[in-house]
Order: sequence, then C-alpha cells, then structure tokens
Amino acid sequence: MSDHYQTLGVAKTATPDEIKKSYRKLASQYHPDKGGDTATFQKIQAAYETLSDPNKRQQYDSPQPQGFPGGFNHFTQGGIPPGFEDIFSQMMGGRNGPFNDIFGQQRHNQQPVYRTTVAITLDQAYRGDEYILRLQTNKDSHIAQIQIPKGIPDGGQIRLDNIIPNASLVAEFRIQPHLKFTRQNNDLYCNQPISVLDLITGTKFEFTTLSGKILEVNVPPKTQPHMQLKIGKEGMPILNTNTHGDQIILLKPFVPDIIDEQIVSSILQSKAKIKT
Repeated sequence: MSDHYQTLGVAKTATPDEIKKSYRKLASQYHPDKGGDTATFQKIQAAYETLSDPNKRQQYDSPQPQGFPGGFNHFTQGGIPPGFEDIFSQMMGGRNGPFNDIFGQQRHNQQPVYRTTVAITLDQAYRGDEYILRLQTNKDSHIAQIQIPKGIPDGGQIRLDNIIPNASLVAEFRIQPHLKFTRQNNDLYCNQPISVLDLITGTKFEFTTLSGKILEVNVPPKTQPHMQLKIGKEGMPILNTNTHGDQIILLKPFVPDIIDEQIVSSILQSKAKIKT
C-alpha cells in the first residue's frame, strides 16, 4: 500500500493547511484535464481524502486489526452493521419491515457485505464517468468497472451486487475539492475577478461552465461589488432527474493597475456633482 504522506510530499507531522496546500499544487499539476496522469491523480486524491479527514487520518496512522486490504470493512452477523439499516432502507425506496426483501434474505443467508470509499473529482460526479475498482478481500482480488451516478453528492452511496461472488458491496463516493468551483447541494459557486470600472460602466465576459460550455455573461452598468450572478440550470445534475442546479458567479472587484486619465477625470467630476 502506498504511503499517503509520501504521495502528497508532506511529513507525518504536517498540519491540515500544509496537507491542503500540497494537495492543491499536485492536483493542479497532475489533473487529467491538464494532461496529467490519471492513475497518479487518483492516487493523490485518495491520499488527500484520507489525510484531510481527522478520523481517517488517525485510523491510517494507527491501523486497527479489522477489515481487509484494499479499503474494505467486512460485516458479519447478517451482513449489515448497526445504524446502516435506515440508510439502506432509504436507498431501496423506504420500504418498511424487518429489513425485508434483499436485506432480509441476507440476514438468513449470512452473506457478507463489504464497504469501500471511492475518491472522485467534481468533474467525474458531473459527467457520471465509469470507474475501475480494484478490490481486495481476504480471499481474492477483483477488478470491476462501475458507473458513477450523475450528480452523486459527497458521501453518496450505491449498493453493488455480483462484483464479489456471494457478497454485496457498498461504495461511498468522496468528492475532492475543485480548483475553481465549490458545490453547495446542486448549485455551483465560483469567483469572477472584475475591474471596478467594468462594474461602473457595465461589461461582458466569457465564462466556462463545469461542463465545458462557454457562455457570454452580461454585467449591467452600476453593478455593486460582490454581487452574485445566477446562470440557471448550469450547476450539477440533480441525481436521478433530467435537470440541473444553478451556476452562481460571485463578482470579486479589483482596481486595475492602469486607469485612463479621462475615466479618472469623469469619476472625479461625478463625485464633485454629488457633493454639491
């Protein structure tokens, strides 16, 4: 198993900020969209997913003698640990009953249920890419190709059958931070630098969505700093639907290094008129 600290190039005593800073640098360098190696990028993602979570980091630093190699936990006594019945009930449509249908059968048959965590990018969650799982149980190794559900939220789970013989697999998806977009539910947020002069006079700029679509965004004259512009239906796909959330653009003003003297004169004249 690879050393997560070595993968991120940090010491075992590294602070959360040091881990995050190193991850952002490496993720930008090896991102597949920028020509980076996909395997290396996934390795970086997995390392950050573990070390950025205090509980997972503690377990990684001091592993307990439970579970199996490859990120699996193996549950016996009916296959489902306490507290997971409600989760699986919701996943199966909220059916009532004593863990009926599939899970009721598992209790009688004592079929094992395995769990694994899958680190993916926000782009993969948007597109719903295929993902190669390499699984290691206490008996065998398995390679399976699974489909990432479009719009899957961070922490979202799917249940998979027939990947491991006579067992079930629950895959939990962890979405890694994006360099540009921040997700809130199904909406995407990002910052857009804009000159204060453009806020005053109005302007247009090109904006590239997460899907790669290039849109022309209009900024009306006299727009206030830090205003939010909404582009409808350009956010994340909403799970199990044919619609999307919204794209929210936060205007971050800056003062340009070079300002035309005529513009400065006009601003000063306007200011003088206001005072009088």
